[in-house]
Formats: sequence, structure tokens, C-alpha cells
Amino acid sequence: MRRAATTAAGQASGHDVAAIRADAGTKGRILDIAERLVQVCGFNGFSYGDVAAELGITRAALHYHFASKAELGEALIDRYTARFGRALDDLAAGSGFAPDLLRGYAGLYREVLRQGRMCLCGMLAAEYQTLPSAMRSAVVRFLDQNETWLAAVLEQGAAAGSVQAGASAQDTARMIIGGLEGAMLVARPYSDVGRFDAAAASLLAGVTGATATAS
Repeated sequence: MRRAATTAAGQASGHDVAAIRADAGTKGRILDIAERLVQVCGFNGFSYGDVAAELGITRAALHYHFASKAELGEALIDRYTARFGRALDDLAAGSGFAPDLLRGYAGLYREVLRQGRMCLCGMLAAEYQTLPSAMRSAVVRFLDQNETWLAAVLEQGAAAGSVQAGASAQDTARMIIGGLEGAMLVARPYSDVGRFDAAAASLLAGVTGATATAS
């Protein structure tokens, strides 16, 4: 009797695991679709109906995973920030030379633009005043994360003599973020990654003292 009960419990547990995995898969697809829509149309440019229609589920099913669009938006930023953070860690693990790290950083933005998208948090920053407060805070966390990483790279480069020590590392980090986000924005109407490359190369040349060369 106990063996039968244990077997039944094990089967129920297996079903629960399968259901959890299915839910996680659906949640991931919702985030993937919503992320692309934000990067292309902006947060205010799509609705729950758009996501539900593309995924082939009902709006009620969508609300099961994310009770509100604000909750979905915050989850998007948190996931994007974590993924971007891992990319920064990978850059740091691959090279200790500040100019290489800066070029690699610009390359992260370039890859997003190459896909016909904008930086998720750059798009959201443009809509900042219309966003729920939790999303505003999440956007700031993303920018702060990037600023902190860049400032550390710049300080390291200045100490090694590979980066020009002009303005403070924090001010230069802010300039780089603003410059790259702006370069993406201006290149977008032309569907021309080359415009971004030229702007990014000039921006980084001003920091490293190297000759600007677009990739």
C-alpha cells in the first residue's frame, strides 16, 4: 500500500515538473516576443493582445504569467540587465586591455542594431515619463550597472596609460553610454550600421587617443 502511494506520489511529482517546465517555456516565449516589440516599437507601442496573438494564446493565459503589463515590463528589464551583465563579465574575462574592452562594449550595442532593434533600456529611457515607477527604477539600475562597469574599465585604462585621463571616469562612462545610445538612434532611420560604427569609433578614439577606425 505504501509502495503504491509512493509510486502515485512520484507520478504526480513528475506531472508537476512537466507543468512547471511548460509554464516556464511559455513565460520565456512571452518575454522574448515582448522584448522584441519593445526594441522595435517601444513599450507603449504594443499591447497584451499583440503578444497573445503572436504566441497563439488568450489574453487570460498571458495574465496568468504576468498580471499586468507593468509587471511584464519590469521582468523584461530585469532579464535584459542580467543578460547584459553576463556579456560584460564575458568581455572582462577575455581581455584586460581597456581599449579592447571599450570596443567590445560598443560591439554589444552594434549587435542589437544589426538585428534591426534598439537597446531595450534605451527605448524605455525615451518613454521614461510614461513608465510605471518600478520600471523607471529598473531602467536606472541598468544604466547604473553599465556606468559602474565602464568607470572601472576607464580607471584601469588610465592607470595603465591606455586611456586618456581627462574628465572623471564616471563622467566619461556617462558620455560613452549616451554617445552609443544616440548613435544607435541616429543610425536607425537609415538602416545603416556603418553610421553607428563611424560614430562609435570616433567616440572611443576620443577616449583612447587612437585613430578612429570604423569596423
